[in-house]
Amino acid sequence: MTERGDLCFWSARDQLRALRERRISAEELMRATLERIGAVNPAVNAVVSLDPERALDAARRADERLVRQGPDGPLHGLPVAHKDTHVTGGIRTTHGSPLHAHDIPDDDELVVARMRTAGAVSFGKTNVPEFAAGSHSFNPLFGVTRNPYALDKSAGGSSGGAGAALATGMHALADGSDMGGSLRNPASFCNVVGLRPSPGRVPTHPAVLPWSTLSVQGPMARDIDDLALLLSVQAGPDDRVPIALSEPGQTFAHPEPADPTRLRVAWTPDFGGLVPVDEAVLQVLRANVGTFADLGCAVTEISPDLSGAAETFRTLRAWQFQHNFADRIEAHPDQFKPSVVANAEAGRNLTGRQIAAAEAHHGALFARMHRFFADYDVLLAPVSQTVPFDVELEYPMQIAGVDQPDYLEWMASAYIISITGAPALSVPGGFTPEGLPVGLQIIGPHRADLRVLEVGRMFEAATRFADRRPDIAALAGAAPLTSRWDPAPHT
Repeated sequence: MTERGDLCFWSARDQLRALRERRISAEELMRATLERIGAVNPAVNAVVSLDPERALDAARRADERLVRQGPDGPLHGLPVAHKDTHVTGGIRTTHGSPLHAHDIPDDDELVVARMRTAGAVSFGKTNVPEFAAGSHSFNPLFGVTRNPYALDKSAGGSSGGAGAALATGMHALADGSDMGGSLRNPASFCNVVGLRPSPGRVPTHPAVLPWSTLSVQGPMARDIDDLALLLSVQAGPDDRVPIALSEPGQTFAHPEPADPTRLRVAWTPDFGGLVPVDEAVLQVLRANVGTFADLGCAVTEISPDLSGAAETFRTLRAWQFQHNFADRIEAHPDQFKPSVVANAEAGRNLTGRQIAAAEAHHGALFARMHRFFADYDVLLAPVSQTVPFDVELEYPMQIAGVDQPDYLEWMASAYIISITGAPALSVPGGFTPEGLPVGLQIIGPHRADLRVLEVGRMFEAATRFADRRPDIAALAGAAPLTSRWDPAPHT
């Protein structure tokens, strides 16, 4: 068991063990959580829609139930905040948009319901970009989330609030979602772990497009074992979800480290030249990918054939944006950021032939990845093509000297994997000399989520990069920071 130390930086497993053994109470843990939020959230701006009294009441009820009937489930008494695009009954859900500034839903969506049924105590939401569009978390309601390792840098997105909250000890587990990197990029930028599961591993309900595999929900945490615990709660079949996978969530609860002597590892620094990657990222990852060879893995520098992946992703994403937002944009044209409008407009201009061609290429990409993984167990790659960038930018303007024409281009290292259906883990991969985190992406065959966790656990144990924390005292002493996206109070 961890020594008392900083309760907020105990692992979720240690917090839960102490709760079950009644060495701490859920109320005590919630008070510590609220104290941490009060100290660092004014500078970082990760948690929004916070209701302290409601949270404390819920924690007290969890303590009473533990005495009366035992734990509700594996997360009993654990404080959590949910991504602000995930619908939470009784807690404001804004999607980072003024159109939903006052929405308080009646019911939880499935990923939230599973966490609450497992005993988690919800206390608020984590910040997102407007409608989760983009990998930098800012919106007109709550402002921008800042990187806890460097307040002048982005925390990533769209699960940026979740990543920054985990890194600073505001909670130990977080739910996220990922279409083009929204779990992986903030994990990379904030030195935490995030898994984009195989589509259907974590069922989404309700869903506007229930057959789509482009966007998934999944877990974030500070280490692999905690992430696996949350995945075991979030995953599992649901007969309302047509793509839901059948394996029970408990399958993923206790991943063992992979046997390195049996692993065939592929490593690609830039996906065969498809994406530019800043040298600062490559220097860190090249130095630490060697860990796999040191452990006894067979490592080969090679990339699967992902030609056309970016175009396929962009086409299907635009089609979905048109379906999801076009009517609302027409009704409220001044309530959407230009990048969302541009994506929806691109979708409106697509022809049926173009969409069908994209779906055909979607299938071809899956087949090529399937053949690639016949020869390799996992693929290693950069999560993000750049280190955390200036918080006042919407997106990095250049990467490795290559202009980035829009807010999607710089995320290609993540979204060309999204379109293949492969599970992909972001695990702390090291730090630049300036102290900025860099994430390593561990990618596995379709539905090989457990393998990805096992390889990540092996790398994590060998490197211990996940043990490094931001300077909480400095964050607590920092004056509240504002930006051009920050017209409203933080909570």
